[in-house]
Amino acid sequence: MSNQLFDAYFTAPAMREVFSDRRRLQGMLDFEAALARAEASVGLVPHSAVAAIEAACQAERYDVGALANAIASAGNSAIPLVKALGKVIATGVPEAERYVHLGATSQDAMDSGLVLQLRAALDLLESDLGQLAETLAQQALKHADTPMVGRTWLQHATPVTLGMKLAGVLGAVTRHRQRLQALRPRLLVLQFGGASGSLAALGSKALPVAEALAEQLRLALPEQPWHTQRDRLVEFASVLGMIAGSLGKFGRDVSLLMQTEAGEVFEPSAPGKGGSSTMPHKRNPVGAAVLIGAATRVPGLVSTMFSAMPQEHERSLGLWHAEWETLPEICCLVSGALRQAQVIAEGMEVDAERMRRNLDLTQGLVLAEAVSIVLAQRLGRDRAHHLLEQCCQRAVAEQRHLRAVLGDEPQVSAELSAEELDRLLDPAHYLGQARVWVARAVSEHQRFTA
Repeated sequence: MSNQLFDAYFTAPAMREVFSDRRRLQGMLDFEAALARAEASVGLVPHSAVAAIEAACQAERYDVGALANAIASAGNSAIPLVKALGKVIATGVPEAERYVHLGATSQDAMDSGLVLQLRAALDLLESDLGQLAETLAQQALKHADTPMVGRTWLQHATPVTLGMKLAGVLGAVTRHRQRLQALRPRLLVLQFGGASGSLAALGSKALPVAEALAEQLRLALPEQPWHTQRDRLVEFASVLGMIAGSLGKFGRDVSLLMQTEAGEVFEPSAPGKGGSSTMPHKRNPVGAAVLIGAATRVPGLVSTMFSAMPQEHERSLGLWHAEWETLPEICCLVSGALRQAQVIAEGMEVDAERMRRNLDLTQGLVLAEAVSIVLAQRLGRDRAHHLLEQCCQRAVAEQRHLRAVLGDEPQVSAELSAEELDRLLDPAHYLGQARVWVARAVSEHQRFTA
């Protein structure tokens, strides 16, 4: 495994295992074993040879280092692996060796093996997204009425609720789950075309073998081989890019709310977590950093997948090769971000009192819109807006609460009672549809999960 120093931070171990060298080899070997069984089922391979081929299709039997060195000359991983497979079979059942890889090409083994890995990766991603969605739903409901400052252009705007913010993340996660479900039948398909995609080597047995092979691997049989039509993989990469972006937004907001000046929401604390090598007081958003880091790195990798799409003719030179490490790395980065997002969502610490204090930092200015809307119905929009603007400027200049300034303004007091002003300047009474948005996001999550 490469980059072991950082892997535990940026990648979920289960996902790294899916794309380990052993699992990459096993994916190709599973293809070869299934191919032998499929061809035996239509009479192209004697049944007596299948057992020998299957017995040799165990990744533990092959030297990863030797194969890695051979790839430098062969140009892909399947060529040296198939040679090594043939040698292993020949030492036990020599007559079975001639039936290995019959009618297939290297890319068939590599791409179909990759799809088997992607199926496992997809299962992990969907499970993690489902768990995150459920946690976000619970937290959104819990904090549906927890008022906090809404921020636009990084400045205080009108009040929102923490539940509403979390519902926004939940909605994105639910849509990503829907996208992954929708692409499954397009992604989880067999790659089997032989030398140039025509399967000519198998003659009239080509389609029966392809159908049997797809059934053996529990993959769908596409309408044709896709050696240089890479939209299936790029679609998957694109959805993962969007997942990374949504998680990055979550991490960005959490990190901003953890800033000393805000101090409203925090990642869960743990011994040794988020500390500094020199400053004992520090509590750094180390989980959010993973989310932001993945959102920064993944788009470039997705771009590589897009750049590799215009592949030449029936087999690509270099563009196909550019995918080999790129797509697995996207999966690994997103898996790490999902793991950290779950930790944050599940254990987030909320300082509701600090939220209330921050709501009043501008001494009522964040509720100016609420007063302006009511006054507009009595004085007209332009006049009300101009009046409130003047009052806000006076409040800032005199360092007074907007409530006091409005109470002293005859044009306001003539239209609004003290009780009305108190209510209009209470953040809890200006949360709009925040609770509705929470309920709708949770309902959509529940409908998809059911």
